[in-house]
Amino acid sequence: MAEQAGLATEIDAAVRATPGVSSIYRSGSLISNLVGAGAAALGVTGQDEPLVSVVDGDDGLRIEASVGVDFAASALDTLTAARAAIAAVLADRGLRAAGITLTIVYVHSREAS
Repeated sequence: MAEQAGLATEIDAAVRATPGVSSIYRSGSLISNLVGAGAAALGVTGQDEPLVSVVDGDDGLRIEASVGVDFAASALDTLTAARAAIAAVLADRGLRAAGITLTIVYVHSREAS
């Protein structure tokens, strides 16, 4: 579990450093996000936990991230670069993903920049 947390932290940093990515949001349903926020408020989990999900399934690692992108960036180019950044982190550790799911959940407008 600690190894997955370290991997999630490293992937989180790589995705945040990707040009065009302006933020990362917690993946999952509204209910799971509310439960997670409540747990963090109670001190059960840390506020600084990575927002990227890394799950080791029967078929291998599954990575999930929900990102906000800058309005001026190409969404396709941004997701392609983020996927490559994740693959590079995994390759550095000798790992491969069974699946990488990247979702754009917010496009930051010019006014928000």
